[in-house]
Amino acid sequence: MRLLMLGGTAFLGRHLVEDALARGHEVTLFNRGQRNPDLFPKAEHLRGDRDGGLDALAGRRWDVAIDTSGYFPRLVRASAELLASAVEHYTFVSSVSVYANFSRIGITEDEPVGTLADESVEEVTGETYGPLKALCERAAEAAMPGRVLVVRPGLIVGPHDPSDRFTYWPHRIAQGGEVLVPEPPDRSMQIIDARDLAAWMLTMAEQRQTGVYHATGPAGTLTMREIFATCKTESASDASFTWVADAFLEEQKVGPWIELPLWIPSSDTNMAGFRRINCQKALASGLAFRPLAETVRDMLAWDATRPADTERKAGLTRERESELLAAWHSRTRE
Repeated sequence: MRLLMLGGTAFLGRHLVEDALARGHEVTLFNRGQRNPDLFPKAEHLRGDRDGGLDALAGRRWDVAIDTSGYFPRLVRASAELLASAVEHYTFVSSVSVYANFSRIGITEDEPVGTLADESVEEVTGETYGPLKALCERAAEAAMPGRVLVVRPGLIVGPHDPSDRFTYWPHRIAQGGEVLVPEPPDRSMQIIDARDLAAWMLTMAEQRQTGVYHATGPAGTLTMREIFATCKTESASDASFTWVADAFLEEQKVGPWIELPLWIPSSDTNMAGFRRINCQKALASGLAFRPLAETVRDMLAWDATRPADTERKAGLTRERESELLAAWHSRTRE
């Protein structure tokens, strides 16, 4: 299969290219060459910019294109329209964040998506990210009707994740000591290893599957307790967990999801279904998951290769965590 990757050198795109090359596919990467430009010497590299710099793609043909780097509908439209006569199939990586409302548990792929009053906006914020991705989906389908696979992942985790939204926990728990963790222990969570997502996406592209699919997991229930316990086991740390109530975290103005990764307060009923998305369609199509322990173990190994002064993009600082723990213990002793 001749595969064109729009992106391909960061996180999910990186895992897609690794898997595609391992399967013997001919891979072409199109990007600006600004991140990890020396990766994949066996692949063809085309340099350009999605914003007005698509010339390197003109006059070429591939079997499949996979778009991991589309955030604005204007740019997705330009790429998809140019490639409409150059590829048979187009995979667009979207997000479960497209939905307008997460209050219902078990959201399926036909749930209404969010909208923007001004569809020309090109600033990614917590409010615009999902609707912009929904508009990107629409732009791709309009350019290649009936030839587009839309993948809506949840939280993608694994080696080379630049967001630290999950990496915070293996990293922090490996450091040991008292670790602040959010109650309740049985709170459900959905994640997907980027390598599992990449493997499934490539198979779907090979088969020219189309339509919209959620892609998050695991197949069964995963709890916060299991995540933290696995991090402790795989790091062989002496960490002890102090479970802290939602109300206290909100009172202390702890930021959900980024400052304290994986945490969304139970009081936010509009997000009750965010961690319980229906993924049966993807499971039926062959999406499978490696053990959580393998993901955590590999993330710890990768994280250990990062410079000690790496600026973490998510997670409590040790100072902030200590302050919160002291305040929590003071509260519980009263």
